[in-house]
Amino acid sequence: MSGQIQVDLERRLGDFDIRARFTAEEAGITALFGESGAGKSSVIAMIAGLLRPDRGRITVGDAALFDSAAGIDRPAELRRTGCVFQDARLFPHMNVRANLLYGHRRTLPGDRLVAFDHVVGTLDLGRLLRRRVHNLSGGERQRVAIGRALLRSPRLLLMDEPLASLDAPRRAEIIPLIEHLRDAFAVPIIYVSHRFDEIARLAERLVLIRDGAVTAEGPLEEMLGGPDGRDDDADILAGTVIQGRLAGRDGLHGLARLSIGGGHMMIVPDPGLPEGSPLRVHVRARDVSIALSRPADISILNIFPGTVAKLREPAGPHTDVGVRLDGGEEAILWARLTRCSALRLRLRPGLAVTALVKAVAVDPLGRHHS
Repeated sequence: MSGQIQVDLERRLGDFDIRARFTAEEAGITALFGESGAGKSSVIAMIAGLLRPDRGRITVGDAALFDSAAGIDRPAELRRTGCVFQDARLFPHMNVRANLLYGHRRTLPGDRLVAFDHVVGTLDLGRLLRRRVHNLSGGERQRVAIGRALLRSPRLLLMDEPLASLDAPRRAEIIPLIEHLRDAFAVPIIYVSHRFDEIARLAERLVLIRDGAVTAEGPLEEMLGGPDGRDDDADILAGTVIQGRLAGRDGLHGLARLSIGGGHMMIVPDPGLPEGSPLRVHVRARDVSIALSRPADISILNIFPGTVAKLREPAGPHTDVGVRLDGGEEAILWARLTRCSALRLRLRPGLAVTALVKAVAVDPLGRHHS
């Protein structure tokens, strides 16, 4: 597939209006993020062909799935989209093999680009093939649902809250599989969730949906400072995702050193990965402090010299401070301070400061693809 996924939709559902316009990239994961009831699942249903828009256009590369002006409305079974929902939706009268082959057999032979054995091996489904659906755990059912969707050889994979019904251990089991299939199958994914920890770990691009409308979109790292002019989203997005590589581990203390560029090392909780592994971490803005000089005799392990690059005042009694670390490139570490503290320190763009991050406040998100 070449080109982007373009979505421009309108639909009235009772007294609720959906007005969604955004772009997803041809590779990686684009996340639709917002509170429950924001309209995310309705957007996914319209892309999949399960709900007809009142007006709009959906294109995947050079193929139009829906175009109200041109009279195009491809049936769901011809859109070549794979769908994974919160409740798996497997066929209870079939075993795992038959569920998987259902997706494969509904794809025209000339469009079959994904091999059965590849999917089974990637998702570790071999030992489950003869099992009935009612004998599977929640995590196993979702793995089968993902496999069935992949065996449609989709041009686009739609995942609507696929982890919402799982407990923490099962979520921890499925998330690395989603990361792996993103890289192994090179299929673009539109991923819906109301949990920001999932979004921060998985997505490259973020689309915010509020009350049925897209309020902002862009690369995840750029969006995390809070989109300009969207004070109501600032609290959700205040933070930083940092890409790095593990440079060493301290097994005695349960810590690891993450090389984040510019000659800086960030001390993080040990993620249990080998040295040299790529890793993405999330730092909440409220867990970053600012000092005008390097403090002495302090428990905080991450102490980074830098320069104030941006100041932003979202709704509420606080100020967001973007600090560019010395020797770094364009990446910015965001801190959320009370407005009182920002005024007391006389923070302004260009001012030399020190950013402080507690190691226990850093969330290792997992491997990123490099």
